[in-house]
This record gives sequence, structure tokens and C-alpha cells, in this order.
Amino acid sequence: MNVNSRTDVFDVIIVGGGPAGLTAALMLGRACKRVLVCDAGKPRNQVVHAAHGFFSQDGISPVQLLQIGREQLHPYDDVEIQVGEVVDAQKLGDRFQVTLSDGNQFVGRKLLLATGMKDSLPAIDGFAKLWGSSIFHCPYCHGWEVRDQPLAIYGKGEVGLEMTFMLTGWSRDLVLCSDGSAELTDEQRQQLSNWGVQLREEKIARLEHQDDKLTGIVFTNNEVLPRRGILLRPRSYQHSHLAAKLGCKLGNDDIVQVDETKQTSIPGLYAVGDVSSPYSQIAVAVASGTIAAVSINQTLTEENLVQLR
Repeated sequence: MNVNSRTDVFDVIIVGGGPAGLTAALMLGRACKRVLVCDAGKPRNQVVHAAHGFFSQDGISPVQLLQIGREQLHPYDDVEIQVGEVVDAQKLGDRFQVTLSDGNQFVGRKLLLATGMKDSLPAIDGFAKLWGSSIFHCPYCHGWEVRDQPLAIYGKGEVGLEMTFMLTGWSRDLVLCSDGSAELTDEQRQQLSNWGVQLREEKIARLEHQDDKLTGIVFTNNEVLPRRGILLRPRSYQHSHLAAKLGCKLGNDDIVQVDETKQTSIPGLYAVGDVSSPYSQIAVAVASGTIAAVSINQTLTEENLVQLR
């Protein structure tokens, strides 16, 4: 389902072929709309061995899940996939034009960004290697695999306290590692104590591991804290510059602001998945793709009927 550069107009161009983008493409294809999906093949969860919490597909490889999603688009002749990175996008009147890294350009009546986010990990030896295996961002997605084991939370302040509170449902052997000052009040420190959670404010030198399994956290004083997993909420930022380039309003944590239909501050431009939501679960991404597709189809249908007058 590859296409070449052409002068005609797609109903919708979707940038990003993850769960949110492919779901939107499926819904729009079933609504008889002509869709182009541009996919650079760089999913946020590509380092994860298994995806969890997605109904009927719990434990599936993220790579396999996307493969199934693409295969299920085959019956819809009006849905096409272009492999490549969109490096530029601009609004031309009531149309959107995207440019791929190979120079191909395509025009659509509506543009849907499903470009995702990128994570910024601590610059500590071991974090990058263990990210997606022993180090996880969501206990709902990966906590069950390390339930009842000795775990750590990497964080400080309100965020660190919030993550610690959440993880108590998976393990009671918890240590909050703040890698420096914990930035907690006396009352918050007492909360940790009441929960039976130890606080370690020493700087972290590195992580010890065997293959891709965490065995311990090594502090700068060479003391080793045996742990089997770390909950981390990394700083994230836009995987693509397109939202900013097009003038979208951005909210907290660099997330694109959207309304209840997933439309951005730019008319005709939509954003789905974690690019416009603090939730990174696959089920949430799929839901957002569905909501956007229904809204886009309704708008396109209204525009088509107006042209018949």
C-alpha cells in the first residue's frame, strides 16, 4: 500500500502509524474516506518486550500488534500507507500539505497528528539499557510482572510521592530514591514512613544488572541497594516538531492541547495518542484515535453535503 507523490487530495492524512494512528485509519477507512498514513516506524514503546492492559491482546509484542494493525487495513482500498518520516507540514488555505524526508509531498483536507512523545532518561549508567524491561513508567502496564518484589521509585517532590503511593498496590517492599534532595516536607516524609517506605537521598552512581534484569542500585558511596525494578516517570517531549511548526497550543509537559473531539487550536488539525494526553496506555491511544476519526468523518460529511447545495 505504498503511494507516490501526487497532486490530488486525500480526505485525511495521518502522521504516525502507532495504535492511535492505525485505529483512526481503520475507522476512517470503514467510513469510506480516502486516507494516507505516513509512518516513520519509530514507536515510543519499541524497546518494550510485551504490551499489557490492552483487551484481548495482553502480553503481545508491540511490534506484532502494529503488524496486525497494518494487515487489518488491507481490505480498505482507500487507506494507503507511505513509509517515511514527515519532516514538514503547512496549512494551505483549508488544506494541509506534508513533506516527507524523500521529498514526496501530499495534500489532505484534514491532518491528524499521531506522532507520539520521546522520553528523556536520567544520565546514569544502566537506565537506558534497562528502560522497558526492569525500569518502567506505568505500573498498570508492567507492575504485575514485578509484583511483591523489592522495587524502587526514582523521583522527588510531589511526583515522587504520588508514584510511591501508586506502587504500594503492587509491592510493600519499596524505596524512594531521589538521587539528591527529595524536596519533601516533614509531613510528606512522615507519609512515606507511615506507608513503610524507605527514603534514600544519596546520589546514584549506576545500576547493577544481569542481562536486562536489574539487581541493584549503586550509590556514590558504593553502597548497593538490592532492587528488582524501578518505577520512573521520565520527562517527555514531542517526538516531532510538526505540532509546534503548525502553531498548535501546547500545555503542561509539552502536550498538544485538544478539545473533546481531539481537534487542536488549528481548525482541521487533530492530535491523538500520547502526543495530546498524559496517559500512554495503548487502550487510551486507541480510544483517542476512534474519537478523532468519528469527529473528522462527521466534519467531512457536513462539508461534502454543503458542496451539493
